[in-house]
This record gives sequence, structure tokens and C-alpha cells, in this order.
Amino acid sequence: MLSFRTTSDKLLLVFFIASVAVTLVLILFPALHAIQLSFYQSESFVSARTWIGIGNYLRVLNEPGFWRAFLIGLNFSVLTIVLQVVLGIACALLLDQPFFGRPVIRGLAILPYLLPTVVVAVAFQWLLDGSLGLLTIWAERLGFGRPAWFEHPTMAMLIVVVASVWTWTPFVTISFLAALQTIPKSLHEAARVDGAGPWSRFWHVTIPMLVPMLTVIVLLRSIWMFNKFDIIWLMTKGGPLSATEHLPVLAYRRAFMQYDVGGGAAIATLSFAVLSLLIIVYFYFYPLDGKDGNQ
Repeated sequence: MLSFRTTSDKLLLVFFIASVAVTLVLILFPALHAIQLSFYQSESFVSARTWIGIGNYLRVLNEPGFWRAFLIGLNFSVLTIVLQVVLGIACALLLDQPFFGRPVIRGLAILPYLLPTVVVAVAFQWLLDGSLGLLTIWAERLGFGRPAWFEHPTMAMLIVVVASVWTWTPFVTISFLAALQTIPKSLHEAARVDGAGPWSRFWHVTIPMLVPMLTVIVLLRSIWMFNKFDIIWLMTKGGPLSATEHLPVLAYRRAFMQYDVGGGAAIATLSFAVLSLLIIVYFYFYPLDGKDGNQ
């Protein structure tokens, strides 16, 4: 039987109970309620519900729009994660080098990550405004006319990807920069003595030492980008022609604009299931503790 004799033990128990209560109220109960709604047919949040079992799931899975939204979300996630990781490592390597004003530059590097998403979305919309946007005016002066940035499906997706990479790459940069600080200088010195060049030291010393951080970053960014709703909704609302409508946007539109509560909950639940499966597979191949104990 556990005994709590000291004040610190009692304080630890209070924090544990509080954290469990917050998790239940803010995460578990809403998630279970959403899953419960997916088994009912309801035309609004206040109308009577009818139990239909897996009817919503069968209906959603037979819709081409669901699979199109899934692929759009997958493309968006892969593009943003790859660009964030590559740029994040490159920026971290630069910020790890000694140069004048490095502390200030390091502080400024995280600035985009501190901006609210709505500010980023509005800023990009102003820059790309069809009449007064700065980039639109520059494109016209260079002879490209006035590009319809948000009216072309591919261009709209690229804009959303660029905005996402610009906003969240600083988080990746700071994470890798912290990991770089933990690499012993002696490893690079030993490699240099053995005749290894900069690229060889980067590939055979730096990258292996960054693998644990890379594993965590890819996992976190996969979860966040696959579920990313705000930046896409604020900038394109899933358009044009549903070109940027991934699963979170589709679920929101279905539940809150078309009042198909069960369908929206089914889409959200399927998205949760797919993401959970991917995370399980990811942990199987890339466990955080490392199967061979070298991570």
C-alpha cells in the first residue's frame, strides 16, 4: 500500500490527480463523445439522434471526397515535414557556427513561430492580394501579369505549404540546434584528424547524432501537420475546387456547415484511427529507446 509521508509526496499526488482530471475533461471525454456521435445519424447538434452503427463510416468511406481529402492531407504533411526538416537542419547548422550577433539572430530566428496563426494567414493574404498585394505588384512589374494566387489549385496548395513551413520551421531549427549542442566536439575533431571533410563529418557524425531528435521531430510534425486546420481554413477554406480540403477541413465543413454531425464525427474518427496506426508503425520501426541501444 502506498504511503505519502512527506509534503513533497502529497504535492506530487495532487499534481498527478490534477493532470489526470485535466486529461479526462479536456481530451478523453471530448474524444469519446466525438466517437460516440459517429455512430448516430443527426442533422444538427440539437436534433434527435438515430443509432445507425457503422452506417456513417460506410457512407464516408464510399465517398470519393474522403479519399481525395486523405491524399491532399498526406501530400500536405509530407511536403511540409520534409521542407521543415531540411531547412531546420540547415538553419541549425548555420546558427551553430560562431559569428557576430549570433544570440540576436538566434532570438529572431524563432520569431515566426511566436506569431499567431491568424496573423500569418492575414499577412500572406495581404502579400498575395490580387490588387494591392506586394508580391502581386512585383510579379506584374516583372512581366508575369497579376497571378491569381488563390484561384489556381496547385498554387493555392503551394502557398499553404510555404506559409506552414515559414511558420513552423523555427521550432524544428531550435530543436535541432539544441541537439547539436549535445554533440561532443571531440567526435568532429577525431573525424577531422582521420581526414574526413565537412560533408563526410556531417553525414557520418552529425546526422547519426541527430537521429533521436529527428525521430521525435518527424513524429510530432506528422501529428501536427496531418491535423493542421487553422492555417488552411484561414487562407483557403479548403479551396479552390477543394484543392486544399484535407480531412480536418472536410470534417469541419461536414459537421458545422452541412450539419451532418455523424458524418463529420466519422471523418474525424477515421482520421484519428489512421494517424494512430501510422504512429504505431512509426514507433515499431523507430522506437524512441532504440532496439540496439545506440540511440
